[in-house]
Amino acid sequence: MEPTLAARALSAATEITTAALSGGDPDAVLDSVVHQAAELAGADLCLVMVRADDGKVSVEAAYGTHNEDPRGVVLPAESAAGQVARGGVTVVADDMTTDPRTAPYVPAELRRFGPFAAAPFGSGGRVLGALAVYRERSGRPFDEATVEVLTAFAAQVGDALALAEAANDRHRITLYQERERIARELHDVIVQRLYAAGMQLDRVRRRMRKRFASTDATRLGEAIDQLDQTIEEIRHTVRELRSPEPATAEKPPATDLAESARAEVRIAGELLGFPPTLELSGELADIPAERADHIRAALREALSNVVRHSGASETRVTLVRDTDGVKLRVRDNGAGVPQDVQTRGLRHLEERAQRAGGKFYLNSSPSLGTLVAFELPLDKRAS
Repeated sequence: MEPTLAARALSAATEITTAALSGGDPDAVLDSVVHQAAELAGADLCLVMVRADDGKVSVEAAYGTHNEDPRGVVLPAESAAGQVARGGVTVVADDMTTDPRTAPYVPAELRRFGPFAAAPFGSGGRVLGALAVYRERSGRPFDEATVEVLTAFAAQVGDALALAEAANDRHRITLYQERERIARELHDVIVQRLYAAGMQLDRVRRRMRKRFASTDATRLGEAIDQLDQTIEEIRHTVRELRSPEPATAEKPPATDLAESARAEVRIAGELLGFPPTLELSGELADIPAERADHIRAALREALSNVVRHSGASETRVTLVRDTDGVKLRVRDNGAGVPQDVQTRGLRHLEERAQRAGGKFYLNSSPSLGTLVAFELPLDKRAS
């Protein structure tokens, strides 16, 4: 290996490796790779080709002395670049338009080039694709020393980008897990406390209605409405924190829906002055987190309406998991749900059920009380 050329290659590879591992913009790093490789090889064109799962390679970065830009060109798995990306062995041709290994696969965009060399972009099990250099058809073929330097440069730089990509994936997973932790804390603790506080204030308002001045009653009502709005905003924040989910991240842990139901019923019982009946059936300890969140929100909303509006003396909560999914029923013997509440509050449950591929229905009358039903399958994800 020619010492001066090798030293230049090492310096260039070190510079690119530093940029990649320090979180540099991937496009800028690739641009630097093709620029440096073209200069090292004395090439008129340099391409980085990335291999897809089907073995095809596509041009992701390009640098040419005549401003060629074949980015987006796709070569078949049988092409020289495809074989290099798959097999990890450098391929060299004096004229790629006549060499039988390369001639059948030369795209129109590259037909004016002749001398060609393609080296694996990475090494071992981390080959990302191929680093290819070209010279005009009138140019001299790439000599052995140049090919040797190009191969070493491509391996080192490809490894650096593979490591940077893996580090970025790990960072994304860690970030998602932290977002999930914050989301669960907001959903399971903060929302529940705000919900309980709102129920307590509403209970005080109803009991003390005759003793409050009208302005005080109005202010208390506004405070309750603000709590409700805050809960909705937190729920929206939770949804934002959980979406989009990185493809490489682990799924959130399953939820024990039975424990969640017991907690919601306990709070409602404190506010109602009597404990609602809770019936549980089926395996509820391993419900996917996003499914459980929908069921919990439906239970909380249904019990909230019992506390605020029904005047009920009996409430029954039934939660069942069977082969079709999870079914929630909340039934009371109260005076029914006022029409304005059906419009404002419970419509959110209907929308939630639709988004999640489930069902929601409400049956309410002054004489029969209210039944809220919410059902979700377990084989679909909420959108």
